[in-house]
Amino acid sequence: MDVEYGDVRLEEKAATVVHMAGPEMEEAGERRDFGGAARAFHKGGIGFATFARAEDAPRAAEEASALARLAAGDKDEHFATVPVVRDEIKAPPQDTDPTSVSLEEKVDLVKRYNSISMGVKGVVTTNTSYSDARVIRHFLSTEGSDITEERIYTRVVLSATAAEGSNIQSRHISSAGQSGFGRALGLETDAETAGRDAVELLSAPKVRGGTYTVILDPIMAGVFIHEAFGHLSEADHLSRDDRMKEIMKPGSVFGSGILNITDQPLPGEWGYYKYDDEGVEKKKVYLVKEGVLQGRLHSRHTAWLMGEAPTGNARALDFTFPPIVRMSGTCIEPGKSSLEELLDGIDKGIYVVSALGGMTEMEMFTFSAQKAYMIENGKITQLVRDVVLSGNVFETLKNIDAVGSDRSFWAGGCGKGRQMPLPVSTGAPHIRIRNVLVGGE
Repeated sequence: MDVEYGDVRLEEKAATVVHMAGPEMEEAGERRDFGGAARAFHKGGIGFATFARAEDAPRAAEEASALARLAAGDKDEHFATVPVVRDEIKAPPQDTDPTSVSLEEKVDLVKRYNSISMGVKGVVTTNTSYSDARVIRHFLSTEGSDITEERIYTRVVLSATAAEGSNIQSRHISSAGQSGFGRALGLETDAETAGRDAVELLSAPKVRGGTYTVILDPIMAGVFIHEAFGHLSEADHLSRDDRMKEIMKPGSVFGSGILNITDQPLPGEWGYYKYDDEGVEKKKVYLVKEGVLQGRLHSRHTAWLMGEAPTGNARALDFTFPPIVRMSGTCIEPGKSSLEELLDGIDKGIYVVSALGGMTEMEMFTFSAQKAYMIENGKITQLVRDVVLSGNVFETLKNIDAVGSDRSFWAGGCGKGRQMPLPVSTGAPHIRIRNVLVGGE
């Protein structure tokens, strides 16, 4: 490759999918995929080409090199220096390797969960799915790195929908990770809960709009910190945006001393990996420590542009995409308060449970909850629906005045640059936030 730098990625994947929609089996099958990509960097220009057969790798490398030379300018841009790595990573021991479980057993599992959700009176349809994948990724660079990493994923998604006329309510519960087939087992109660919650939301009153003290459960807190703050920490946006570089300047205060936010590999969780798609080992990064901005997430290119160290956050959805800056496991570290202590002193507030959806536009955010409850005189009371939280993330972070001592992890599929759903994890305790704008009636 007649360029400053080049690398080649190869990917082998064996996957299973079982999906039911209502009473119908939509899909049940296994598939295998293989492919690769070559990337080249030259004087600020980046070339990228894919291939479907191993013997086509040299052709793709030359194509990527030609594209990089074509895109090169007179910019004095480089990749940050990183250690040369030669390593082979096997998937960690599984409770039960999902690829050793028969397709028939996986189909029976989905049918059982689906029948439980469908059996809840008032549920009109369901979406119940199981998936697993064994992925082996090979990475080779012109610098001499040679890395093979294996990952094994297992996931179940339980979704139920209830309806009364134009009033339609849904509830989704998932379990996913890289620890084995056990992630898919024992979810009968969750299947029933999804159905019951959907039905109960039909008769729940809409929340009255206003400004409230809210408590976010660990799922919503994790999704909030991922979407509203984690994406702002991705340096591919920051490196060329002077306004955001100034706002996201290390040393800036983003909250009280109880707030600590990290991006880190979480062994066994959905978003775990040891090396990113540039062959850089992923390490724990403090984004905010004791309320003060510490760092951001980098590829080798953005690290060079900003004069910082690579963080192992260059990730690609699969071999058909080039790596871009993405999160791994974005977490709020636990504090010292119990849920009872978080509730104490709230005369009228809202307890928000799980995330339905959300949207961010730079520092502004809007999130919808799957369900929520009123808090009255320090107690969780009435179920309410259609709870939408919005605001400025920097103001909201400063309004976090208590952090729970618990922490739960959640598996998500992140979307960015047409690459979705990339496996990511969040981890968070319950958190309490003052003065949150809640939309409603």
